[in-house]
Amino acid sequence: MIEFHLDGKSGLSPYQQLVRQVRHALRLGLLREGDQLPKVKDVVADLAINPNTVLKAYRELEHDGLVAARPGVGTFVTATLSGTSLAALAPLRQDLRRWLAKARRAGLDEESIEALFLTTFRSAAREDIA
Repeated sequence: MIEFHLDGKSGLSPYQQLVRQVRHALRLGLLREGDQLPKVKDVVADLAINPNTVLKAYRELEHDGLVAARPGVGTFVTATLSGTSLAALAPLRQDLRRWLAKARRAGLDEESIEALFLTTFRSAAREDIA
C-alpha cells in the first residue's frame, strides 16, 4: 500500500501531491489493479489534513479512470499507467541510486540534486525534439 507524504516546498497543493504520488506509484508498478488506496480517515490522521483534501484527490483519480470507490469498503485501483515491467526498471533504479550517491558525495543537497536533474531532463527533452 502507498504511504503518502506532503512537501510544503513543492509548490503543489496537498490534493495535487496526493494525486501525483498515486500516479507515480501506478507508473512505476508500485500500485496495481485491485490494490486498495489508504482509507481517507487514515490519510487524514497520518498527514493532519482535511478529509475533503483527500476526497478531492481520490475523486480526481476516479474521474481519470484510475481508481473506483466502493462505498463502505474503500478506494481501489482500476487501471495502471505502467508501460514497463518492474524488471526493466530495476537496473535503471540502481543506476539512479548510484548517481544520487555520487551527487551527495559531490556536496549537493536535495534541492540542488533536484534542480540539476530537472534542468538536465528538460534540456535533453528539448534536444530530442530538435
